[in-house]
Amino acid sequence: MSLGQRVSTDHQLTRLLQIGVVLEEVVESRAAHHLESLPAEARAEIDREVRELLTDATEESADHRDRLETLIDDLEAETVGYEEINQLVDAQYGPPEDTDGVLYDQLCNEETAYKFYDDLIEAIEAADATFAVDRERVLETLREIRAEEKEGVEEVTEIMERRA
Repeated sequence: MSLGQRVSTDHQLTRLLQIGVVLEEVVESRAAHHLESLPAEARAEIDREVRELLTDATEESADHRDRLETLIDDLEAETVGYEEINQLVDAQYGPPEDTDGVLYDQLCNEETAYKFYDDLIEAIEAADATFAVDRERVLETLREIRAEEKEGVEEVTEIMERRA
């Protein structure tokens, strides 16, 4: 996803942060539901490493969502509630069929989030705008989240490589 423009207004920044919240809500919901949605025999095959990966991803996405929502609150805006997104995720996505599907889905989620934050940081840095919230605080928060998403990509990739 390329933002293709500078972020130069509070409104633009708010909308993009809200997109980040929705992205995190989708990632959180998908990771939380993977184990529940697998057929019983496939669920039994999920090892501790994958369970920990999904648990960590769920917790990390919730933390990212909270951090983004704090910035949005400071911009005096609102976000879409987790339960609303969770219902949409349940209705939209079918269950993965096996462990490889779970890992592939998680890798796609981590990569999408990393790329989104990378593009958002670049768009904010390209603009010489002043926001209602401290610009450096926004960038610092986004850089920390991006680094954690990068670690997630690397972790899923390592697990997939060991299983190949």
